[in-house]
Amino acid sequence: MTEPVSSVVPPRPIPTHRRSPLRTLLMLVGGTASILAVAGVSFQLLHVDHGSNPQPASAAETRSSSTSPATQRKPWGGYAARVTHNGRQALISMEDLARECILRVGPEVLDNIINRTLIQLACEQRGIVVTQEEVDQEIVRIAKQFDLTVDNWLKMLKAQRDITPEEYRRDVIWPMLALKKLTGKTVTVTEDELQRAFYRHYGPRVKAKMIMLDNIRRANDIWQKVTRNPESFERLAREYSIEPNSRALDGQIPPIPMFSGNDKLEEAAFKLRPGEISGIIQLGVNQYVILKCEGRTEQIVKSIDEPGIREELTEELRRQKTQELIAKTFDSIKKQARIDNYLTGVTTGPVTQTSGEGAGAGHVRQPGATSPPTARRR
Repeated sequence: MTEPVSSVVPPRPIPTHRRSPLRTLLMLVGGTASILAVAGVSFQLLHVDHGSNPQPASAAETRSSSTSPATQRKPWGGYAARVTHNGRQALISMEDLARECILRVGPEVLDNIINRTLIQLACEQRGIVVTQEEVDQEIVRIAKQFDLTVDNWLKMLKAQRDITPEEYRRDVIWPMLALKKLTGKTVTVTEDELQRAFYRHYGPRVKAKMIMLDNIRRANDIWQKVTRNPESFERLAREYSIEPNSRALDGQIPPIPMFSGNDKLEEAAFKLRPGEISGIIQLGVNQYVILKCEGRTEQIVKSIDEPGIREELTEELRRQKTQELIAKTFDSIKKQARIDNYLTGVTTGPVTQTSGEGAGAGHVRQPGATSPPTARRR
């Protein structure tokens, strides 16, 4: 799949000094949450019992701990609500409410529970325990990184990311610690990785404008026009570029750093002198780019050994590599697991054909459960 332009040219501002603690902490939370999302991990409420693995909360417990006192009242006579109008009344049963909830959000909620259960089972199989104390210590450690108390750190998360303390524990900290332990690896950062990260964040960047096209014939036509008349670049970007953000800015894109992950683009950009037009750069299938160089940015931070720079980059690289390991670990867990999703009728993972009602190896049927629907392989 062709990368979008936001991946081609990361819209990262030029650092003039070290990142602010607020920006870094938001990257920390956003980065952890995003890698778990990519790995397919989404969690409901997890109880964290001191000295033992956090146990999944029941649906009733989840509702009770996450709703207001008014919504914690017990249903009346098995009904969720009573509606009265001009002497007539109708009762809405709990079954009606449950059916509607399942139809609307059931598959998504079930996926969350399945993913949570996979993590829990993998931890149990490996004898891995994540205690309440470990969760608390991790929160304290992160808060100290930014010279904040735990209370202020949690308040900032709520204000900046709308993450409650409960959500932070169950959706970020617990799964992060559990999957870190499941990786069974220690992350190391090499000097070469540090140098690349330094130039990516603090090195000079190429200021440029861009025309992106999805057809090589059109790309050749536009390239001939801009090489004959470089002053027409902005107009042609406006008229022909398929990338909407830069097109609206006459082709203007964020400055291109080194080691950003787009070798072809970087190689072409850093060869250009101010005012020069690049050749046609193919970045992917049906993705062709023409650049116009407008100079380079000034490098403010000159050395990786300036105070705090090496430490900051080391921590960032460790975090990135840890997130990659977490994603790979969870992907491996999912590949090893068989999941019979009776709600959606989808089966994933290893399937063993058996007689009877289609229960494969390792299948456990709950007492009183009805026959599952025929699963379709995904």
